[in-house]
Amino acid sequence: MANAKQLMGYLMIDSQEDYFRGAALVTDSRGIPSDFRYTEPVRPTKLERILYGSALDIYLREDIILDNLLGAVQAKPAMWILSDEALIEPVQRISRLPAVVVAGTTRSPLEQSGQCEPTGEEGVFMLQADNISAPLRLTVSGENISKISQFAGFLTSSAEEMELTEPFTRIARALEAVAESEPKK
Repeated sequence: MANAKQLMGYLMIDSQEDYFRGAALVTDSRGIPSDFRYTEPVRPTKLERILYGSALDIYLREDIILDNLLGAVQAKPAMWILSDEALIEPVQRISRLPAVVVAGTTRSPLEQSGQCEPTGEEGVFMLQADNISAPLRLTVSGENISKISQFAGFLTSSAEEMELTEPFTRIARALEAVAESEPKK
């Protein structure tokens, strides 16, 4: 995982009141896209909402959106970077690749780039990815706690060339552009 030239995958699922959609962006360590996939909005009917009940959200996210997205991606990343902790386990199960949630913080920087410290919460760490920014909050599954040093090294080397959370903004904007280009119903 220490090879900075390996690919990183960014994945997000957007759920609005009447639909769900997802997107995956795979980039190199500089943030240059290698693959982009998205799903069309999935709009459950009133009957589906009734029949699936509270399981509808899980069914749409995991069985419909994640299965399709992860199966369609051709450029396989070294790890998936997520913005939603609820996706860690299903992404790892479906893709068979490690997944980590990366989020910004407002904490003061740690002493040095690459420094990674546990927060006291299970599977949650603070990573100083560069020398000047606030540390990032990393969340991993229990099975990947022992690999946090590898993940931190990979992310730190990538942070030398790109802002690690910025691709999420690109994904959101790409999904907006796709929605704008769709014919109105």
